[in-house]
Amino acid sequence: MEPVVGATPKVVKSDDEWREELSPAEYAVLREAGTERPWVGEYTDTKTVGVYECRACGAELFRSETKFDSHCGWPSFFSPLAGDRVILREDRSLGGVRTEVLCGTCHSHLGHVFEGEGYNTPTDQRYCINSISLRLTPTDAG
Repeated sequence: MEPVVGATPKVVKSDDEWREELSPAEYAVLREAGTERPWVGEYTDTKTVGVYECRACGAELFRSETKFDSHCGWPSFFSPLAGDRVILREDRSLGGVRTEVLCGTCHSHLGHVFEGEGYNTPTDQRYCINSISLRLTPTDAG
């Protein structure tokens, strides 16, 4: 994975260390910017209230209150948590220009963000995130 210009991850591990901690599928997405197939992720349709964390380092990234049904095959959020929880960078890997979303703590690949698609959300953004990049910690909604 190419480094993020001007940013140093707070969690730094060698490729061997990441491979020891992550499954091959998790490593392929989180560390090699892969994409899981649509409609197979464990969080695509979940309505559980909680906090979504980076599966690689445990950093809190999104809250369930910002998750919405985009019907795209991956979990979608209209906003990450405040601050530098995620980092955005230009991605030209498929011939076009997309905006890649990385964990602000360990710089693992999470997915992509899209704007102007017309979803009825407060930000008009869709953070399209791989389920395998996340871990949901449920919270007591009552």
